[in-house]
Amino acid sequence: MKTYTATPADIDKKWIIIDAEGVVLGRLASIIAMRLRGKHKATFTPHMDMGDNVIVINAEKVQLTGKKREERHYWHTGHPGGIKSRTKDQMLTGDHPERVVTLAVKRMLPGNRLSRKQMTNLRVYAGTDHPHEAQNPEVLDVKAMNKKNTRV
Repeated sequence: MKTYTATPADIDKKWIIIDAEGVVLGRLASIIAMRLRGKHKATFTPHMDMGDNVIVINAEKVQLTGKKREERHYWHTGHPGGIKSRTKDQMLTGDHPERVVTLAVKRMLPGNRLSRKQMTNLRVYAGTDHPHEAQNPEVLDVKAMNKKNTRV
């Protein structure tokens, strides 16, 4: 039996929309990372961009458990000597609340060229409006997925 390897002709990308309102950030980021890589598909090939295009709305209403809103910090600007500290609460209530979700997803992907390409398939919006209605995205109910997988 031969090992299956997908070709670019075999790749079928869908558009998925996720509502982040009331969802815990870590759970949301792991689901998005899995969808971006394509690991939810039976034809997953590690060296190919098999993932779907993911649209996240209501990023400003994502939940953080415990004291992470006040105690967790984002530290560096990327430039030498560019250490600047902001809490997650300042990021969520500031000008760019979508960066919290983007950074969480980015850090759950491997650090290579393919993951940087896969991150271009992620679109995060702070509110409910997005310009991707023409792609007819399917709604993925993350809240129902979390309830189904949690233990009592």
